[in-house]
Amino acid sequence: MKDKYETAPDIIIDGSRGEGGGQILRTALALSAITGRSFRIVNIRAGRNRPGLLRQHLACVLAARDICGAELRGAELGSGELTFIPGPIRPGTYSWSVGSAGSTSLVLQTVLFPLLSAPGDSSVCIEGGTHNGMAPPFQFLDWSFRPMLESLGFGFSLALDRYGFYPAGGGNVRSEIRGTPRRDVPRAEWTKREITGMAVYAWSSGIPERIGRAEAAAVAEALEIPRERCFAQMVSSPGPGNAVSAVLDLEDGQLVFTEFGKTGLPLEKVAAGCVRQVRRYLASGARAEEHLQDQLLLPLSLGSGGCFTATEPSGHTKTNMEIIRCFLPVQFETKPVRENCWEITVLPENQGERK
Repeated sequence: MKDKYETAPDIIIDGSRGEGGGQILRTALALSAITGRSFRIVNIRAGRNRPGLLRQHLACVLAARDICGAELRGAELGSGELTFIPGPIRPGTYSWSVGSAGSTSLVLQTVLFPLLSAPGDSSVCIEGGTHNGMAPPFQFLDWSFRPMLESLGFGFSLALDRYGFYPAGGGNVRSEIRGTPRRDVPRAEWTKREITGMAVYAWSSGIPERIGRAEAAAVAEALEIPRERCFAQMVSSPGPGNAVSAVLDLEDGQLVFTEFGKTGLPLEKVAAGCVRQVRRYLASGARAEEHLQDQLLLPLSLGSGGCFTATEPSGHTKTNMEIIRCFLPVQFETKPVRENCWEITVLPENQGERK
């Protein structure tokens, strides 16, 4: 009898395709758990300075394994190839530690949609980085991403118990996830944008309080945000760090634009980076900004599809489309509406039954 690892997996993925980063792996892990289809990924992060699985990616692999009892081959640091054979998704109580400032957000995004489709509710606790320049910060998930998913019928809550700045990490995020194996997901249409207000927030730990206040004030002045909507907060974290976010209130949600402080980087440049993101977005007239556009593809593919306007499709977005189509019968259409504003349409076919 053949060893199950010798049996060809359902899907083979070249990890160097497109933008060639960890998004390929995370999307494959989530969809493998949901569809029950095994996969092998080769050339993991082949074009990066440090190719193969890093601690952050391995944490995502192990979390995905835990929620569906998957069998693994190649799940070790530095590995350039991974085989993932999923079992049934198991709701439950889970706790994971990413290590150092590895992103809690990326681990959560790996397991979120599988657990949302589980036959029961789950509680998740993740320790690691909550504010890391290489991943969405906590407020992006809670204020921007979560409300959009809730409008589609996906139910989950988020709580930030402790901040974790790069490089020390040590933050803590909790999520309560309402599992629903079958749900009627409405077709999404996020093509119009009406901005109803703006605010700015700065969070700091282990640095002088005046830095966060000055960053927030600089962003508020540049974007003409009222003083009463300018907030600076000192927070508890295992290590020093700083982030400033401009938050746009929309008629149907919020958008979060974040710039992270770094050692040796003047606060004026941190504030200017945040302002630059907002102005670039405002000029586009789009509904979804650059970091949100690729995150919307998976929930729309799992539901009834839909369309949204976004800034020009990024490399992450295009690659995510390719990986989703490896697992699901779905089509994507992109067309320019005006300068730096595109309409992205997700057209899923009948999803069928999970294996």
